[in-house]
Amino acid sequence: MESRWTEEDWKRCCGSTKFAKEMAAAAPFSHLDHALRTARHIWLNLVDVNGWLEAFAAHPAIGTASPSVSQWCKEEQSKAMSTVTDTTMEELKEWNRRYMDKFGFVFLICASGRGTPEILAELKKRYTNRPIVELENAAHEEMKITELRIERLFATAEVVAPSVASLDPVTKAGDRLGIIGAHLTAVPKTSPENITGTSLRSKPPITTHVLDVSHGAPASGMEVILEKWIYDSNQPPNFAERDHPGWKTLGYSETNSDGRSGQLMDIMDYIEPGFFRITFNTGKYAPMGFYPYVSIVFQVRENQKMEHFHVPLLHSPFSFTTYRGS
Repeated sequence: MESRWTEEDWKRCCGSTKFAKEMAAAAPFSHLDHALRTARHIWLNLVDVNGWLEAFAAHPAIGTASPSVSQWCKEEQSKAMSTVTDTTMEELKEWNRRYMDKFGFVFLICASGRGTPEILAELKKRYTNRPIVELENAAHEEMKITELRIERLFATAEVVAPSVASLDPVTKAGDRLGIIGAHLTAVPKTSPENITGTSLRSKPPITTHVLDVSHGAPASGMEVILEKWIYDSNQPPNFAERDHPGWKTLGYSETNSDGRSGQLMDIMDYIEPGFFRITFNTGKYAPMGFYPYVSIVFQVRENQKMEHFHVPLLHSPFSFTTYRGS
């Protein structure tokens, strides 16, 4: 068992105050894998965009030489610094500045083991991304850095971690959970015949949250409706019948201060396969925006009824993005 590390210890791993508080509250951890899984859940599900930005701001720009740079940062950037030249250092500083000007946060990359040419090439490549894509990239890199630092924290306590070969594949270094789309949780592997009556879920099968990407913050107070197609399971909804009465409302909610909706349907072990529609009242939330509302129709298949479906909306007045999480 690990020692009772403080919030300050966890904040050395990730600069988000929320992350540090949640990790300290979740401790103690029986082994490294337990801590890593908890860290992923907290970072991807409990820390909001403001918390992400707080964590990003705790990192110095790659190549920064200052007494305030932590020893961990120096060691993580050691290969980059050993391969830098005067020319590449100036180029790195210039591109760091451009990146900060465009996105509003420092360029983040898990620099451990990477040389300056590789880091510079990645910086230039990611500079062309849209802000919401780069927010996802940065959060993904932050999670990788955090995982490495948690491993170091455990190493200082001389805790023996389970071998990588014995872990579920999602814990392997080459198989990191994807970012906002990694608002993912592990799908239970229990087969129906082995169920003892205890619920397999702690939340409904379908959930959502909304990010206001124009402000870099959760979208609070947006109305959300979840519906299910009940007209004919053999006749799916189609574009020509968007207003068909075959849609049944399952639930209504408004997003909270973290951008997450309340419960839109009952908690159940197995979701009935079919077509679902989730609609966001974007017109009321952003009256001067381009979209009066946004509706997303998706299908849950027979072999997916034990899975969780997280259907977020990344919204700005003149664009939106969605994806399927789980």
